Amino acid sequence: MKKQIRIIISGGGTGGHIFPALSIADALKGRYPDAEILFVGAENRMEMERVPAAGYSITGLPVAGFDRKNPLKNIGVIFKLLKSMYLARKTLKKFQPGIVVGVGGYASGPTLKAAARMGIPTLIQEQNSYAGITNKLLATKAAKICVAYEGMERFFPAGKIVLTGNPIRKDLVGLEEKREKACAFFGLDPDMKTILILGGSLGAKTLNECMVGALPALCESGVQFLWQSGKMYFHDSLKQMEKYSQHPIKLTEFISRMDLACSVADLVVSRAGAGSISEFCAAGKPVILVPSPNVAEDHQTKNAIALVEKNAAMLVPDADALQSLIPLALDTVRNPERLKELSVNIKKLALPDAADRIVDEITNILQVNSEQ
Repeated sequence: MKKQIRIIISGGGTGGHIFPALSIADALKGRYPDAEILFVGAENRMEMERVPAAGYSITGLPVAGFDRKNPLKNIGVIFKLLKSMYLARKTLKKFQPGIVVGVGGYASGPTLKAAARMGIPTLIQEQNSYAGITNKLLATKAAKICVAYEGMERFFPAGKIVLTGNPIRKDLVGLEEKREKACAFFGLDPDMKTILILGGSLGAKTLNECMVGALPALCESGVQFLWQSGKMYFHDSLKQMEKYSQHPIKLTEFISRMDLACSVADLVVSRAGAGSISEFCAAGKPVILVPSPNVAEDHQTKNAIALVEKNAAMLVPDADALQSLIPLALDTVRNPERLKELSVNIKKLALPDAADRIVDEITNILQVNSEQ
């Protein structure tokens, strides 16, 4: 690897794809400061803002997801996919990467497919315990497939699989030392039990409805809440909060300091995205997972079950959440033995050096390719 390392990282759409991608990029830069890294994302998705803010270059493709409810809308989606394939190939020719890394999300499909057709080695980072259709198709041409769960031979060629874990933000370690700072940062009472409600960067309708519906009870619970509503639901949630503004419920659209949020949380309530789960494992946080019903192959439920089977998390189905989520959360946060049990068990599943393990695989592929 005497010549300069050039790498494309493709994917995005949600924080669950973007944060691991940035972790991989940071690990690459840490090992190879002169490496050239280009992100390829989807136009009008959050990666087009978050990636440049982290100091990396990105180019966007017009790719969009298929609409399962309105098939006629997919005519336009197909045209966008074809255009994205053309633009991905054009980007690859211009940038000339030694490898293309796919982290999931709309843009990774056309980018990795174009790379494979051009003879550029590819690496797939599969975050979930249940692989999606796109990654299963891309796997046939991939050099390596980095996974976070055991038993992925069900979906991929066994010889290509490497158990690396999902990359996490490096500031999610040493959280115990940050609690005092976190309380001051969010304006929370250090002597009160705290529940962190996370609906993802865009928001989760059910979790927000649970909070709004339970506001009177929450204000009388003696527990404080740090509530990330997400961009789509913030203004409506804020309106509902107007008459409860004096109560210990801190509402925010997006939490930029997730390390501080996790450090102050005695219990987390969250969707079951693979990236989020990996961060909870690293942080050793007790968590109640409410899998989103609006994801391909119901993979969030499968992610959650993988933890529940190890007594490392609790699961509330989305359909049951309005009735049972908040009562369960309040009962759990008041039960120190249960909190400790969940914390110990989820911590056992942590793979905190996942980004470095993935960089090891990238390095191996680049070395093999350079010798051919």
